[in-house]
Amino acid sequence: MNWRPGAPQARVHRARLNAALRSFLTARGLLEVETPILSRGAPLDPGVESWRAVAPDGTAGYLQTSPEYPMKRLLADGAGDIFQLARVFRGEEQGPRHNPEFSMLEWYRLGYDHRRLMDEVLELVQTVAGADSAWIQPRGPVRHVAYADLFQAALGLDPLSCSVGECMDVAQRAGLNIVGQLDRDGWLDALMALVLAADFAPGKLTMVFDYPESQAVLARPCAHAPGYASRFELYWGDLELANGFHELNDPAIFAARCDQDSERRRRNGQAIPAVDGFFAMAMRSGLPDSAGVALGVDRLLMCLLGETDIARVIDFPWGRA
Repeated sequence: MNWRPGAPQARVHRARLNAALRSFLTARGLLEVETPILSRGAPLDPGVESWRAVAPDGTAGYLQTSPEYPMKRLLADGAGDIFQLARVFRGEEQGPRHNPEFSMLEWYRLGYDHRRLMDEVLELVQTVAGADSAWIQPRGPVRHVAYADLFQAALGLDPLSCSVGECMDVAQRAGLNIVGQLDRDGWLDALMALVLAADFAPGKLTMVFDYPESQAVLARPCAHAPGYASRFELYWGDLELANGFHELNDPAIFAARCDQDSERRRRNGQAIPAVDGFFAMAMRSGLPDSAGVALGVDRLLMCLLGETDIARVIDFPWGRA
């Protein structure tokens, strides 16, 4: 066993990147905050698995998959524009692009919708990439594409009406061999990650926006596109960097979507974590009009340094932690 940390070159770049991210946001008036890593409840999103932590006395909680819930409680309490560099944890995610523990930058802007926040996310990535002459910068113009248009143009699928069978046929034609049972959203996620994103231009930024409501539990519905929600994702090449929303602030819609996610988890045989009651109360008290985004810091560092394995930018990746 090798006890030594594994990313001595990336270590210095990480410190510079963290400083550049903080500088960008504080210069725009955002307040840096801290929230708990351990909480009583967890998100119900079927695409995310929470790590459950148990104390010696049997008290149990969940390690955060994102600081989203407590940061929105701060918004509901009047905190204003805020950001956080957080350590987060996700189960069943490990590989060249995934480490179970990773760094996330999350920030919220009052009065923004997802389109306006998309612009700021692009500005942050492009500004930070130019902060160090040793870092790679994204190439060429940014591509903007709606989720529905992307699926229709490339795969001939309507994300709201396509069947599981149609998704499977497209996957087979694309040469995918996926083991296990997936529902429609599971197939759409797989096609997005393994087929569509794989064709995004290397070294360029692609912004995908307006995702199906079934894949955006905390984003408000799109007024111009029924069935879709105000969610976006930013890709650098085929690597997803950021995920953002025009934040849902309707507690009735939130409760209905939580029920839908619980049912999906039940059908999939997934554990159903305890609901975060504090966040539900904050939602009912009134969440201000805002937009928020989470950005993977380790993945951004990978892009800046031209690395293809996340373990090369983390001193203590899983297995050596």
